[in-house]
Amino acid sequence: MSNILYQIALTQIPGIGDVLARNLVSYCGGVEEVFKQKKSRLLQIPGIGERLAESIVQFKNFKPAEAELNFIDKHNIKCMFYLDKDYPQRLKYFPDAPVMLFSLGNANLDAEKIVAIVGTRKASDYGKAFTEELVELLKPTDALILSGLALGIDVAAHRSAVKHGLSTVGVMAHGLDRIYPHQHKTIAKQMLEHGGLLTEFTSGTIPDRENFPKRNRIVAGLCDVLVVVETGVKGGAMITAEIANSYNKDIMALPG
Repeated sequence: MSNILYQIALTQIPGIGDVLARNLVSYCGGVEEVFKQKKSRLLQIPGIGERLAESIVQFKNFKPAEAELNFIDKHNIKCMFYLDKDYPQRLKYFPDAPVMLFSLGNANLDAEKIVAIVGTRKASDYGKAFTEELVELLKPTDALILSGLALGIDVAAHRSAVKHGLSTVGVMAHGLDRIYPHQHKTIAKQMLEHGGLLTEFTSGTIPDRENFPKRNRIVAGLCDVLVVVETGVKGGAMITAEIANSYNKDIMALPG
């Protein structure tokens, strides 16, 4: 548990993102060792300048990480650090993938087939009907259905997966202490028995605008194929598609 404490704390150092966190752990020889390095040593690490080195050396506030550890223990949340064996294999080699993931439920994030279905929040009846039919047709493949638990196409994919007995995972842009949007609490609860919920954000994190593109890269990285059902020229589904394309994923679309 002490190792998890340092893993969580690593994500809370101001200015340290996923790429730099990996550099730090690699050069220091372990996550706990990051917090024990002298400033002169830290300055030798690529990407770590004066300001960040000072930020790491001065980091002493482990109380938020301790509070998160208590939250994890209380709610039986699974933690996955990028060096752990159970960290999703599809994400493992993307340098910008989250260094830490938190999950609830019983989903196999290394399922043989993972299909992500995303799209507009203002879905047409045609788009929602197509989504349900597609998921039903995927039942013989035993694919895991991945989406973002958003209004419209996302929740249609999750509901169809639960209805047809496929595992489904909702990737969230906030902590596991809440469900957003709140009207999806019922389906989210059902998903815990047929897949689960996944996030990189600690409890207390609200669904701020900047969190959604970060959430989208997890969807893009975890899937084998991304299906975009109805989307505007701009929006979360297009961001997910662009990231998936950069990850060399297969992308399919239903125009709308």
